[in-house]
Amino acid sequence: MNYAELKTYDVANGPGIRVSLFVSGCAHACKGCFNEEAWDYDYGKPYTDEVIDQIIDTMSFGAYRGLTFLGGEPLDPKNQAEVLKTAKKVKEAYPEKDIWLFTGYLYEELIGDMAKECPDLEEILSLVDVLVDGPYIEEQRNIMLLFRGSENQRLIDMNKTREQGKVVLWEREISRG
Repeated sequence: MNYAELKTYDVANGPGIRVSLFVSGCAHACKGCFNEEAWDYDYGKPYTDEVIDQIIDTMSFGAYRGLTFLGGEPLDPKNQAEVLKTAKKVKEAYPEKDIWLFTGYLYEELIGDMAKECPDLEEILSLVDVLVDGPYIEEQRNIMLLFRGSENQRLIDMNKTREQGKVVLWEREISRG
């Protein structure tokens, strides 16, 4: 797997301060995509254990809330093994920190036929706290949406979804202080 970018201080792709990994490779090719260069599977740099170590080291600072996977397409079958490896290491090192994952696939696709074809998918989803699903649709673009680009995309609270056996949307926490 290659990666397009590693942001070690990101506040735009999930709540709080995050590390964000933009993987390379995407077959969705959404019209108006903000990261079109990352469609190419060969774009960027090789994803190595040293990059994973950098993610883990960066997240050691208490101010970091979590890790976000974006793309490209993190759940493309070609990217799943490395996404799983990284998510497992992050959860092992920091079980209190969250993992967000942006995908152009719908949740229903991921748990349906795609899960049967991709052996790592179910485990990846078990480690994700919030799944932002659905392709970017330029005609539904809305810059007022929190953490997503078009109105069809959902912020799915994966922990509550697993508990309740149905899709539960993530609700923003309001901090007092």
